[in-house]
Amino acid sequence: MSLRMFHLFFIAMSVIMAAFAGVWATGQYHATGDPAMIGGAFCSFAGAVGLAVYGAMFQRKTRNL
Repeated sequence: MSLRMFHLFFIAMSVIMAAFAGVWATGQYHATGDPAMIGGAFCSFAGAVGLAVYGAMFQRKTRNL
């Protein structure tokens, strides 16, 4: 596995993990009503989107390597 593919793999795993954390925080907000959980969910989903954009840009930049 090349270093490029290794990097893309970990970006993909990070996107999945951030989305999972956002779903978990949303569930905790519904269960407890703690407003900090909705903030955490928002940050997690924003991080997942940011990582997905970064992954797409990285893949486009390193396509010819």
